[in-house]
Amino acid sequence: MNVIKTDISDVIIVEPKVFGDQRGYFFESYSERQFNAAVREVSFVQDNQSKSSYGVLRGLHFQKPPYAQSKLVRVVKGCIRDVAVDIREGSPTFGKYVAVELSEDNQRQLFIPRGFAHGFAVLSEEAIVQYKCDNYYAPQYEGAIAWNDPELAIDWGVPEDKVILSERDTNHPTLKESGFLFNYSVDYFI
Repeated sequence: MNVIKTDISDVIIVEPKVFGDQRGYFFESYSERQFNAAVREVSFVQDNQSKSSYGVLRGLHFQKPPYAQSKLVRVVKGCIRDVAVDIREGSPTFGKYVAVELSEDNQRQLFIPRGFAHGFAVLSEEAIVQYKCDNYYAPQYEGAIAWNDPELAIDWGVPEDKVILSERDTNHPTLKESGFLFNYSVDYFI
């Protein structure tokens, strides 16, 4: 697998080795041994999958400690713009984001460590997204920030009038208004 650094060193793009021929292709989508050696040691405990249509925007979500989550995101069908926002107060990249196109064609995956808000927008007619988490979902520890925070100025790749949100995702605070931020000097997000 190929590991690509992003502008935020803790957020990593992972490209598996894809073997293709006239029958189609094969690749190993995850190997704990390879991932731990090349990226960092993580023990994933939960896999999630969503199906969405063009313009659906999910995010920006995170889990608070002690249920903070690292994620490894990939697209099985379609194409998304995947976004990770650094919400670790005191981090040199606090308030910055990484946006990566993940698709069934490029087979890229994005590793998002604890301490980041995560979201994605669907760029194709339909997308099926899978992601691994290193901690269990706990609804009482959910957190979120506004997808359209003007200070973040995220380019989601979808015109704003075409964005489809859940009711919940229409009412999140901006990063500045957020009642919770991770502390960069504490290691619970690693």
